[in-house]
Amino acid sequence: MRWLTLPIGAGQAGKPVSTLLRRELGLSAAGVRRAKALPGGILLDGAPVFTNAVARQGQVLAVDVGDAAGSEQIAPVPGPLTIVYEDQDLVILDKAGGVPVHPSQGHHGDTLANFLLAHYRDQGLTAAFHPVNRLDRGTSGLMAVAKHAHAHEGLQHQLQEGTLRRAYLAVCEGVPVPRRGCVEAPIARAPGSVLKREVNPQGAPARTHYEVLATGRGRSLVALRLDTGRTHQIRVHLAHLGCPLVGDFLYGEETEELPDRFALHSAAIWLRQPITGEGIVRRSPLPEALAGLLGTR
Repeated sequence: MRWLTLPIGAGQAGKPVSTLLRRELGLSAAGVRRAKALPGGILLDGAPVFTNAVARQGQVLAVDVGDAAGSEQIAPVPGPLTIVYEDQDLVILDKAGGVPVHPSQGHHGDTLANFLLAHYRDQGLTAAFHPVNRLDRGTSGLMAVAKHAHAHEGLQHQLQEGTLRRAYLAVCEGVPVPRRGCVEAPIARAPGSVLKREVNPQGAPARTHYEVLATGRGRSLVALRLDTGRTHQIRVHLAHLGCPLVGDFLYGEETEELPDRFALHSAAIWLRQPITGEGIVRRSPLPEALAGLLGTR
Protein backbone atom coordinates (compact mmCIF):
# COMPACT_ATOMS: atom_id res chain seq x y z
CA MET A 1 0.00 0.00 0.00
CA ARG A 2 1.04 3.60 -0.63
CA TRP A 3 -1.31 6.06 1.03
CA LEU A 4 -1.69 9.73 0.13
CA THR A 5 -3.53 11.86 2.67
CA LEU A 6 -5.26 15.23 2.57
CA PRO A 7 -6.44 17.10 5.70
CA ILE A 8 -9.68 18.84 4.75
CA GLY A 9 -9.45 22.57 5.36
CA ALA A 10 -11.89 25.35 4.70
CA GLY A 11 -10.92 25.47 1.04
CA GLN A 12 -11.64 21.77 0.48
CA ALA A 13 -14.75 21.43 2.66
CA GLY A 14 -18.00 20.81 0.83
CA LYS A 15 -16.33 19.34 -2.25
CA PRO A 16 -16.89 15.76 -3.41
CA VAL A 17 -14.13 13.24 -2.89
CA SER A 18 -13.75 12.76 -6.67
CA THR A 19 -12.84 16.44 -7.07
CA LEU A 20 -10.37 16.35 -4.18
CA LEU A 21 -8.66 13.25 -5.53
CA ARG A 22 -8.18 14.86 -8.93
CA ARG A 23 -7.43 18.48 -8.06
CA GLU A 24 -5.75 18.26 -4.66
CA LEU A 25 -3.98 14.88 -4.75
CA GLY A 26 -3.28 14.84 -8.48
CA LEU A 27 -4.82 11.50 -9.39
CA SER A 28 -5.70 10.86 -13.01
CA ALA A 29 -9.10 9.49 -14.00
CA ALA A 30 -7.43 6.08 -14.31
CA GLY A 31 -5.89 6.53 -10.85
CA VAL A 32 -9.29 7.22 -9.32
CA ARG A 33 -10.68 4.10 -10.98
CA ARG A 34 -7.80 2.02 -9.61
CA ALA A 35 -8.40 3.31 -6.09
CA LYS A 36 -12.16 2.64 -6.35
CA ALA A 37 -11.41 -0.96 -7.33
CA LEU A 38 -9.39 -1.56 -4.16
CA PRO A 39 -11.34 -2.65 -1.04
CA GLY A 40 -11.00 0.32 1.29
CA GLY A 41 -8.95 2.18 -1.28
CA ILE A 42 -10.56 5.56 -0.50
CA LEU A 43 -11.13 6.56 3.13
CA LEU A 44 -12.57 9.56 4.98
CA ASP A 45 -11.50 9.55 8.62
CA GLY A 46 -10.62 5.88 8.19
CA ALA A 47 -14.00 4.81 6.80
CA PRO A 48 -14.46 3.65 3.16
CA VAL A 49 -16.44 6.13 1.03
CA PHE A 50 -17.69 6.49 -2.52
CA THR A 51 -16.24 9.24 -4.65
CA ASN A 52 -19.49 11.23 -4.54
CA ALA A 53 -19.16 11.64 -0.76
CA VAL A 54 -18.73 15.25 0.38
CA ALA A 55 -15.82 16.03 2.68
CA ARG A 56 -16.21 18.14 5.81
CA GLN A 57 -13.64 20.46 7.35
CA GLY A 58 -11.43 18.66 9.85
CA GLN A 59 -11.73 15.25 8.15
CA VAL A 60 -8.78 13.46 6.55
CA LEU A 61 -9.07 11.97 3.06
CA ALA A 62 -6.78 9.04 2.30
CA VAL A 63 -6.29 7.13 -0.96
CA ASP A 64 -4.23 4.03 -1.69
CA VAL A 65 -2.22 4.54 -4.90
CA GLY A 66 -0.10 1.40 -4.53
CA ASP A 67 -0.20 -1.47 -6.99
CA ALA A 68 -2.74 -4.17 -6.21
CA ALA A 69 -0.52 -6.85 -7.77
CA GLY A 70 2.92 -7.39 -9.21
CA SER A 71 3.84 -8.08 -12.83
CA GLU A 72 2.38 -11.57 -13.29
CA GLN A 73 4.36 -12.26 -16.47
CA ILE A 74 7.72 -11.44 -14.85
CA ALA A 75 9.23 -13.82 -12.29
CA PRO A 76 11.19 -12.33 -9.37
CA VAL A 77 14.75 -13.64 -9.73
CA PRO A 78 17.60 -12.47 -7.46
CA GLY A 79 20.38 -10.79 -9.39
CA PRO A 80 22.83 -7.88 -9.31
CA LEU A 81 21.30 -4.42 -8.86
CA THR A 82 23.01 -1.08 -8.37
CA ILE A 83 20.49 1.23 -6.71
CA VAL A 84 21.54 4.89 -6.52
CA TYR A 85 18.24 6.26 -5.18
CA GLU A 86 15.13 4.73 -3.64
CA ASP A 87 12.03 5.96 -1.82
CA GLN A 88 8.38 4.89 -1.52
CA ASP A 89 7.56 5.92 -5.06
CA LEU A 90 10.54 5.29 -7.32
CA VAL A 91 13.95 3.75 -7.67
CA ILE A 92 16.87 4.90 -9.83
CA LEU A 93 19.14 2.11 -11.04
CA ASP A 94 22.59 2.16 -12.59
CA LYS A 95 22.24 -0.57 -15.21
CA ALA A 96 25.19 -2.57 -16.45
CA GLY A 97 25.75 -2.74 -20.19
CA GLY A 98 24.58 -5.99 -21.75
CA VAL A 99 21.77 -6.54 -19.23
CA PRO A 100 18.31 -6.61 -20.85
CA VAL A 101 15.59 -4.52 -19.20
CA HIS A 102 12.58 -6.70 -20.10
CA PRO A 103 12.20 -10.47 -20.43
CA SER A 104 12.20 -11.65 -24.04
CA GLN A 105 13.02 -14.76 -26.01
CA GLY A 106 16.16 -16.24 -24.47
CA HIS A 107 16.01 -13.84 -21.50
CA HIS A 108 13.34 -14.88 -19.02
CA GLY A 109 15.22 -14.68 -15.73
CA ASP A 110 18.31 -12.51 -16.26
CA THR A 111 16.76 -9.09 -16.80
CA LEU A 112 16.61 -5.90 -14.78
CA ALA A 113 12.87 -6.47 -14.34
CA ASN A 114 13.46 -9.90 -12.78
CA PHE A 115 16.12 -8.54 -10.41
CA LEU A 116 14.06 -5.51 -9.33
CA LEU A 117 10.91 -7.55 -8.64
CA ALA A 118 13.02 -9.85 -6.45
CA HIS A 119 14.24 -6.75 -4.58
CA TYR A 120 10.61 -5.65 -4.08
CA ARG A 121 9.69 -9.14 -2.84
CA ASP A 122 12.52 -9.05 -0.32
CA GLN A 123 11.16 -5.72 0.96
CA GLY A 124 7.66 -7.15 1.28
CA LEU A 125 6.47 -4.73 -1.40
CA THR A 126 3.79 -5.56 -3.94
CA ALA A 127 4.58 -3.62 -7.10
CA ALA A 128 4.60 -4.15 -10.84
CA PHE A 129 7.51 -3.15 -13.10
CA HIS A 130 7.04 0.47 -14.25
CA PRO A 131 10.14 1.65 -16.20
CA VAL A 132 10.14 5.37 -16.99
CA ASN A 133 13.13 5.93 -19.28
CA ARG A 134 14.00 2.73 -21.12
CA LEU A 135 17.53 1.69 -22.01
CA ASP A 136 18.59 -0.72 -24.74
CA ARG A 137 20.29 -3.91 -23.61
CA GLY A 138 23.64 -2.59 -24.83
CA THR A 139 23.34 0.72 -22.98
CA SER A 140 24.57 1.21 -19.41
CA GLY A 141 23.72 3.84 -16.84
CA LEU A 142 20.87 5.53 -15.04
CA MET A 143 17.27 4.44 -15.40
CA ALA A 144 14.22 5.49 -13.35
CA VAL A 145 11.54 2.97 -12.39
CA ALA A 146 8.28 3.89 -10.64
CA LYS A 147 6.96 1.71 -7.82
CA HIS A 148 3.29 2.20 -8.65
CA ALA A 149 1.13 3.38 -11.51
CA HIS A 150 0.40 6.82 -9.99
CA ALA A 151 4.11 7.64 -9.74
CA HIS A 152 4.64 6.24 -13.23
CA GLU A 153 2.00 8.59 -14.66
CA GLY A 154 3.65 11.57 -13.00
CA LEU A 155 7.14 10.68 -14.19
CA GLN A 156 5.92 9.94 -17.70
CA HIS A 157 4.32 13.40 -17.75
CA GLN A 158 7.67 14.92 -16.74
CA LEU A 159 9.34 12.97 -19.54
CA GLN A 160 6.80 14.24 -22.07
CA GLU A 161 7.02 17.86 -20.97
CA GLY A 162 10.82 17.78 -20.82
CA THR A 163 11.29 18.33 -17.08
CA LEU A 164 12.68 14.83 -16.64
CA ARG A 165 16.01 15.29 -18.37
CA ARG A 166 18.74 12.82 -19.29
CA ALA A 167 22.33 13.25 -20.42
CA TYR A 168 24.39 10.57 -22.13
CA LEU A 169 28.03 9.87 -22.86
CA ALA A 170 28.97 7.90 -25.96
CA VAL A 171 32.08 6.80 -27.80
CA CYS A 172 31.61 6.92 -31.55
CA GLU A 173 33.74 6.10 -34.56
CA GLY A 174 35.36 9.15 -36.12
CA VAL A 175 34.80 12.77 -35.16
CA PRO A 176 31.41 14.43 -35.78
CA VAL A 177 31.44 17.57 -37.93
CA PRO A 178 30.90 20.11 -36.53
CA ARG A 179 32.25 19.05 -33.14
CA ARG A 180 29.26 20.63 -31.41
CA GLY A 181 25.75 20.87 -32.77
CA CYS A 182 22.21 19.60 -32.91
CA VAL A 183 20.86 16.80 -35.06
CA GLU A 184 17.25 17.49 -35.92
CA ALA A 185 16.20 14.57 -38.10
CA PRO A 186 12.91 12.62 -37.95
CA ILE A 187 13.07 8.92 -37.16
CA ALA A 188 10.90 6.09 -38.47
CA ARG A 189 10.97 2.31 -38.47
CA ALA A 190 13.18 0.98 -41.28
CA PRO A 191 11.18 -0.88 -43.94
CA GLY A 192 11.21 -4.64 -43.47
CA SER A 193 12.60 -4.53 -39.92
CA VAL A 194 10.86 -4.73 -36.56
CA LEU A 195 13.95 -3.43 -34.77
CA LYS A 196 15.94 -1.03 -36.92
CA ARG A 197 15.12 2.68 -37.27
CA GLU A 198 16.26 5.24 -39.82
CA VAL A 199 16.18 8.95 -40.55
CA ASN A 200 13.08 9.47 -42.64
CA PRO A 201 11.21 12.69 -43.54
CA GLN A 202 7.96 10.87 -42.74
CA GLY A 203 9.15 9.87 -39.26
CA ALA A 204 8.52 11.34 -35.83
CA PRO A 205 10.40 14.55 -34.94
CA ALA A 206 13.68 13.89 -33.10
CA ARG A 207 16.30 16.31 -31.77
CA THR A 208 19.69 15.43 -30.25
CA HIS A 209 22.26 17.95 -28.97
CA TYR A 210 25.86 16.76 -28.95
CA GLU A 211 29.37 17.97 -28.13
CA VAL A 212 32.73 16.25 -28.64
CA LEU A 213 34.59 16.13 -25.32
CA ALA A 214 37.74 14.20 -26.30
CA THR A 215 39.23 12.17 -29.13
CA GLY A 216 41.63 9.26 -29.38
CA ARG A 217 42.34 6.21 -31.57
CA GLY A 218 40.17 7.69 -34.32
CA ARG A 219 37.18 7.88 -32.00
CA SER A 220 35.30 10.56 -30.06
CA LEU A 221 33.84 10.84 -26.59
CA VAL A 222 30.59 12.71 -27.08
CA ALA A 223 28.17 14.26 -24.58
CA LEU A 224 24.55 14.09 -25.71
CA ARG A 225 21.27 15.56 -24.53
CA LEU A 226 17.86 14.59 -25.87
CA ASP A 227 14.91 16.88 -26.50
CA THR A 228 12.84 13.88 -27.64
CA GLY A 229 12.90 10.21 -26.78
CA ARG A 230 12.56 8.18 -29.97
CA THR A 231 13.58 4.54 -30.11
CA HIS A 232 17.33 4.24 -30.84
CA GLN A 233 17.49 8.05 -31.21
CA ILE A 234 21.16 8.53 -30.26
CA ARG A 235 22.24 5.47 -32.23
CA VAL A 236 20.39 6.61 -35.36
CA HIS A 237 21.49 10.24 -35.14
CA LEU A 238 25.18 9.44 -34.62
CA ALA A 239 25.08 7.00 -37.54
CA HIS A 240 23.38 9.76 -39.56
CA LEU A 241 26.44 11.95 -38.83
CA GLY A 242 28.66 9.16 -40.15
CA CYS A 243 29.93 8.37 -36.64
CA PRO A 244 28.11 5.28 -35.32
CA LEU A 245 28.55 4.11 -31.75
CA VAL A 246 31.52 1.83 -31.19
CA GLY A 247 30.21 -1.72 -31.02
CA ASP A 248 26.74 -0.95 -32.38
CA PHE A 249 25.78 -4.14 -34.23
CA LEU A 250 22.73 -2.52 -35.82
CA TYR A 251 24.03 0.84 -37.06
CA GLY A 252 27.78 0.26 -37.11
CA GLU A 253 29.99 -2.74 -36.42
CA GLU A 254 30.45 -5.04 -33.43
CA THR A 255 33.84 -5.12 -31.72
CA GLU A 256 35.55 -7.63 -29.45
CA GLU A 257 36.48 -4.69 -27.23
CA LEU A 258 32.85 -4.48 -26.08
CA PRO A 259 31.29 -7.94 -25.84
CA ASP A 260 27.51 -7.87 -25.35
CA ARG A 261 27.17 -4.08 -25.44
CA PHE A 262 27.94 -0.86 -27.30
CA ALA A 263 29.46 2.44 -26.22
CA LEU A 264 26.48 4.36 -24.85
CA HIS A 265 26.05 5.36 -21.20
CA SER A 266 23.17 7.15 -19.44
CA ALA A 267 25.32 9.48 -17.35
CA ALA A 268 22.88 11.82 -15.59
CA ILE A 269 19.20 12.14 -14.80
CA TRP A 270 17.20 15.06 -13.40
CA LEU A 271 13.61 14.63 -12.22
CA ARG A 272 11.07 15.75 -9.61
CA GLN A 273 9.88 13.32 -6.97
CA PRO A 274 6.39 12.51 -8.32
CA ILE A 275 4.57 13.04 -5.00
CA THR A 276 6.54 15.75 -3.18
CA GLY A 277 7.95 17.62 -6.19
CA GLU A 278 11.46 17.58 -4.68
CA GLY A 279 14.26 17.77 -7.24
CA ILE A 280 16.41 14.65 -7.62
CA VAL A 281 19.70 14.51 -9.53
CA ARG A 282 21.90 11.47 -9.96
CA ARG A 283 25.08 10.99 -12.02
CA SER A 284 27.04 7.94 -13.14
CA PRO A 285 30.67 8.07 -14.33
CA LEU A 286 31.75 6.72 -17.69
CA PRO A 287 32.58 3.00 -17.34
CA GLU A 288 36.25 2.13 -17.67
CA ALA A 289 35.50 -0.15 -20.60
CA LEU A 290 34.24 2.85 -22.59
CA ALA A 291 37.06 5.19 -21.54
CA GLY A 292 39.51 2.53 -22.73
CA LEU A 293 38.15 2.79 -26.26
CA LEU A 294 39.92 6.14 -26.57
CA GLY A 295 43.15 4.81 -25.08
CA THR A 296 42.53 6.75 -21.85
CA ARG A 297 41.84 3.88 -19.47
